Amino acid sequence: MKKLVLIDGNAILHRAYHAMPGMTNSSGQLVNAVYGFFSMFLNLLSEQKPDYLVIAFDRSKPTIRQSMYAGYHEHRPPMDGELVSQIALIDELLEKAKIKTASLEGYEGDDVIGTFAFQATCLAEQRGKKTASQNNAEDIEVVIVTGDRDMLQLVNDRAKVLMTITGLTKTALFDEKMVEEKYGVKTSQFIDYKALIGDPSDGYPGITGIGPKTAASLLQKYGTFENLYKQIDKVPEKLALKLATDAEQGALAKKLATIITDAPIRFDSALCRVQDIDMAGLRAGFSSHNFKSLIARLDGKFPQGTKAKKTPRENGQLGLL
Repeated sequence: MKKLVLIDGNAILHRAYHAMPGMTNSSGQLVNAVYGFFSMFLNLLSEQKPDYLVIAFDRSKPTIRQSMYAGYHEHRPPMDGELVSQIALIDELLEKAKIKTASLEGYEGDDVIGTFAFQATCLAEQRGKKTASQNNAEDIEVVIVTGDRDMLQLVNDRAKVLMTITGLTKTALFDEKMVEEKYGVKTSQFIDYKALIGDPSDGYPGITGIGPKTAASLLQKYGTFENLYKQIDKVPEKLALKLATDAEQGALAKKLATIITDAPIRFDSALCRVQDIDMAGLRAGFSSHNFKSLIARLDGKFPQGTKAKKTPRENGQLGLL
């Protein structure tokens, strides 16, 4: 089975910037986020040993969710100027190394990841649907690297989420069992779970007064958000009143929480092969920023003049440094 690693570029970029101390290159440019981002990237190559890799980014223009709900992400402060200045440097290095990136106007990077994961693992077949690419799909397992727990809805028997927890090195690899142990719901119920509790980080409420424990217990009993409302007469009176009062709010929360898996973008494994990464270009990029320690790590894994080779699988969690 081949392995595809899908990286939530924006989530990892922010984590690298806030976790790394300030550092500059010989030109005086701030490069702490650049260094942290590519330090993590090298560890992913070493530990996950993917056959394919894509880094997905958000676009700056309004997204579908912002058109649904004006408050979506509205509370978030503007990106720090010192981080903004490093984005172009990261893009330049990614291009120089021919590392595959993807984004789509009107959609979030999450939706690009959801769509690629769906196509790569033939989730359409698992959900009783068919897609045009299904017949030619490879047997692929997916690892999604992110700090956004919304991605847990994508976990299934062939897709896992490598979640950054705190700092740079503490992570957890979520499979279906771990999601259920952690949150008390199945991965197929995770969107319903978010519909009930909302998401303060994304700026939208769920059902007022319903927290994680209550949401999990309701879904364990009623299965889905929709079935809960169909049987609302069986719910204790106080809880039923909360559900009835915020029914529309909860329905909107479910739409906002749902990662799109059929965005108009196509996963093509031939365009994101790890063996095609230009290691010499990446080395030159590191040299231009005086990243001597990253060059040493790169040369230790991929000596100058060679490309990434396919190597035996080994388990491992993400460490950024």
